[in-house]
Amino acid sequence: MSAEQLLAIDHGTQSVRALIFDLRGNLLAKSQVPIEPYYSAEPGWAEQDPKVFWNALCEACQKLWVMPGVDKSAIAGVALTTQRSTIINVDAHGQPLRPAIVWLDQRRTPGLKPVSGLWGFLFKLAGMTGTVAYLQSEAEANWLHTYQKDVWDKTHKYLLLSGYLTYLLTGAYVDSVGSQAAYIPFDYKNQRWSAKSDWKWQAVPIRPETLPELVRPTELLGQISASASAATGIPEGLPLIAAAADKACEVIGAGCIEPSTACLSFGTTATINTTHKNYLEVIPLIPPYPAAIPGMYSLEVQIYRGYWMVSWFKREFGMSEERLARERGVNAEDLFDDLINSVPAGSFGLMLQPYWSPGLKQPGPEAKGAIVGFGDVHTRPYLYRAIIEGLAYALREGGDRTNHRSREKIESIRVAGGGSASTAAVQLTADIFGLPASRPHVVEASGLGAAMDLAVGLKLHPDFETAVREMTRVSETFEPNPENHKLYDELYKRVYLKMYKRLQPLYEELAEITGYPPLD
Repeated sequence: MSAEQLLAIDHGTQSVRALIFDLRGNLLAKSQVPIEPYYSAEPGWAEQDPKVFWNALCEACQKLWVMPGVDKSAIAGVALTTQRSTIINVDAHGQPLRPAIVWLDQRRTPGLKPVSGLWGFLFKLAGMTGTVAYLQSEAEANWLHTYQKDVWDKTHKYLLLSGYLTYLLTGAYVDSVGSQAAYIPFDYKNQRWSAKSDWKWQAVPIRPETLPELVRPTELLGQISASASAATGIPEGLPLIAAAADKACEVIGAGCIEPSTACLSFGTTATINTTHKNYLEVIPLIPPYPAAIPGMYSLEVQIYRGYWMVSWFKREFGMSEERLARERGVNAEDLFDDLINSVPAGSFGLMLQPYWSPGLKQPGPEAKGAIVGFGDVHTRPYLYRAIIEGLAYALREGGDRTNHRSREKIESIRVAGGGSASTAAVQLTADIFGLPASRPHVVEASGLGAAMDLAVGLKLHPDFETAVREMTRVSETFEPNPENHKLYDELYKRVYLKMYKRLQPLYEELAEITGYPPLD
């Protein structure tokens, strides 16, 4: 058998998947190992033992090799995609110095010295001083430098999860350009470590020598080492090809390599992404992330606690559906779809703004969630539908911002992520956008995107246009309902878009009175 199969390792927030694809994008084998996303030693903290991440990767791979039909000799190479912005400090021997700080962590560092000099003057002129201060307070490096100086002083390498796992797989401190999405001195425009004069070196105390070497997606990270082969079962010497972060891989895995096709991710963080050749900031000082295609950019707008809200609703209000699903042996999503479909479009005016977690990107650090329009007609199904509608409104607003900044119009959408299993949610999204919404042919779009980087990197496909044509396709397309879209369009323009501006002063008052969220 020729070695033309592709091993993609997708290390997400809640599980690790080891996936084998062929050159047509067919998923030949899948092994999945759940992980505990994090533990909290303090309120708002999210940490995890780095060994948990590595052990789960090893277990997922080892389970793969005993599956019927899986042949190690058919594997041409390996690609890795991971959750973004999870930080691991290691010592001179590559050993973690402390638990990983997971991307969901909410600790902040107040009272930091502001960026000064010319950069500080320019930020003041532009009215961005507060934004820069917020970015500084969010940076894990500043917290470690302030509160765990002993750990900081012993740090030999300051790695993202992708770089840490790459080190364990190859023995080299190297990472993909496509994985760089964190509060680090990275030049997102030129896709390299920042120049010495860049303000980011003032904003965080990171030393250049503690950062890994970077290579672009499709380039060689290294070969699987003997020790990694013994732990994972992956054949020693196989090439590990650079892919990108999970969201970036999901975008190309969904086939979205043109600005006209947006990728909506219905995940823990809901996002809308489009792939562009030019560097554009949809929100000032919030850069586009590196795409999984070398030299390209992924314009992204995030709803931080996106489809986490669905999990929240299920936990707090969906016990009966969860119980019925277990009794009937069906997916709980089907029963929650029944809740959506039992309520008319627009939820009789019940409208939700999904800013359920403080953040900077969408729309500001003072924002809170809001639900308006309650009446005696509104019951539990209305609340659930309002959640899904609110997320779709927020994603549409992100799409409108992207259209405005890029001057290129989104004409169709692909929907990926766990929430895309809900047929009702995808149809509702098509109705709110007024655009056809399609599902990729595989649920594992992020893993497929990593496999596409691998295929192009190994010259098994000559370019990404070929890889997309050969390896991606849609399984189902949902056309917007014109009547529903007309209703949603009015609600979106006449109500939703005005909610934040009207409520912002009250959000600020609430934060000042209660101290939550902290705005200093």
